[in-house]
Amino acid sequence: MPRLQADADPNLWVPVTESLGLRGRRHRKAAIRMLLTQANGALGASTGSATGGPRPGSGVAAWAMSQAAPFLMRKAAGRVLVWVWKSDPELVVIMAQIQQATNDLRAARAMMPMEYDDTESFRNPYLGVGEKLEMALPSDPRTPPFATYTWDTGSHFVTVTAVCSDRERFGTVVGSIDDVVRTLRVVDDVAIGEAPGVLRIDPKN
Repeated sequence: MPRLQADADPNLWVPVTESLGLRGRRHRKAAIRMLLTQANGALGASTGSATGGPRPGSGVAAWAMSQAAPFLMRKAAGRVLVWVWKSDPELVVIMAQIQQATNDLRAARAMMPMEYDDTESFRNPYLGVGEKLEMALPSDPRTPPFATYTWDTGSHFVTVTAVCSDRERFGTVVGSIDDVVRTLRVVDDVAIGEAPGVLRIDPKN
């Protein structure tokens, strides 16, 4: 089964995927809250309820999900990787995932808003040339700045979503996000010689 690996600089990033117990709870909670906030913004959700209460991205839901996240991540068996900015876990979160390229997923990607068509080429030495979308100033002010990266391997989609909580600081961290994404690679459990009918081609060629 294919899974992801990456080499994030430990001086800049804290891996959330492998954090368990109380030690990693703060980073898990920050990462989940930011991802939920971006999801709420993308769906046009307001930052507060009709009574002025908090949305799920910043309250009990984020805490509850932070408790379950390590086990969900472990069950994902390397198909999901998450990091937060070490010096300020509330500032940036990166989530990488690999998904089977089903017809439903391809259809869903084809129906994404037009603003998602404004991509640029992004080269990864392991995955080849993919697409990058950088949204420093999303049209909806409730949506935090983000960057997405996508590779279509034919059988799977490799996607990375990086969300920043501060529009003014997004430009100062996006380079470090790029550095992490360039180390992303897909590995599997097939031993060399186990599947002689498979021809592996270096994406750099």
